[in-house]
Amino acid sequence: MDDQLAQRHRTDKSTALAQPAWMVALVCVALALLGAGAGWLIKILAEWLVALPWAPMQGPAELLASVPEPWRTVGLLATGTLLGVIVGLIAQYEELSVVVSAERITLTRKGKGQEFARDRVVQAFLDGKQLVLLGDDEGELAREACDLDVQRVADAFTAHGYAWLDEDPHKDDFRRWVPDGPGLPQGANALLKARAQLLEKKSSTGDLRELREELVRLGVVVRDEKRRQYWRLSRGRG
Repeated sequence: MDDQLAQRHRTDKSTALAQPAWMVALVCVALALLGAGAGWLIKILAEWLVALPWAPMQGPAELLASVPEPWRTVGLLATGTLLGVIVGLIAQYEELSVVVSAERITLTRKGKGQEFARDRVVQAFLDGKQLVLLGDDEGELAREACDLDVQRVADAFTAHGYAWLDEDPHKDDFRRWVPDGPGLPQGANALLKARAQLLEKKSSTGDLRELREELVRLGVVVRDEKRRQYWRLSRGRG
């Protein structure tokens, strides 16, 4: 753990982990430039369509071309830039932020937070790009996509006294799910079938999370890999 982080732990009761401000600004600037570029391309495309009577989208193209310069160019560039910034801010809003203290761990995404008391969290680790918290029954309390720096996350957890692992201690227990396969508790196959359909459709992560939580209540831990599901049983179910 670096000296700067250690000093922060001596003076603060918690450590907040989020994407650094410079990275957020860089993403917003990059998307703003892309948006401005898209605005410029729309201007060129509109002018080109107007010159081709047989081309589609004549109405919108003529309407856009009717706006006098320099307002047409300024307006398109400004609109594209604004949309790029908005997309960047939305992307940041959807990123996971983590607050670690000696009393609890708080995971926040899209303005919604989950709190886990210290005595519930037995181990923590990163499984690829996912932050995982394990409970005392070897089940998963949380599994959230996480793009934060691995070393920063590990340092924060260990500095506050949590057991941080380099990998999933139960990785060899997972097996690939097949429909109606044996070994699962009653009701689990139906939930996994529903999740499989959502994965194929690339549905919202919210629906997938809800079904994961239902499986957790049945003692089933599930992780996804390239739209395939792998499962294991928590302690007492194996």
